Amino acid sequence: QVRLVESGGGLVQPGGSLRLSCAISASFYSMNTMGWFRQAPGKQRELVAMFNGNGNTDYADFVKGRFTISRDYAKNTMSLQMNSLNSEDTAVYYCHTDQLLAGVGRNDYWGQGTQVTVSS
Repeated sequence: QVRLVESGGGLVQPGGSLRLSCAISASFYSMNTMGWFRQAPGKQRELVAMFNGNGNTDYADFVKGRFTISRDYAKNTMSLQMNSLNSEDTAVYYCHTDQLLAGVGRNDYWGQGTQVTVSS
């Protein structure tokens, strides 16, 4: 079982920055995709940014140029640097990863989520 623990959420003013971190309990070399999703009240969970199966980064249009995803193989952590935050970025942010297992299929793993609130 892979465990993901997010940290770094909180309250920030519009235009401010936050950095989210996700500690993952397994080697990154065993993972397929790794990324960040978010869910605002009354809305569906949506992709924010991810490392796809080829190791390249994908970003949602609404965060391009403002958010940066990164990962540290040595520390088993994944981060999301969020700049120029606005009220529409208010949501619970989840880190996610998945593994492709021969003969089993795909296992998805989620963190518990961390609240990000952008408000003056």
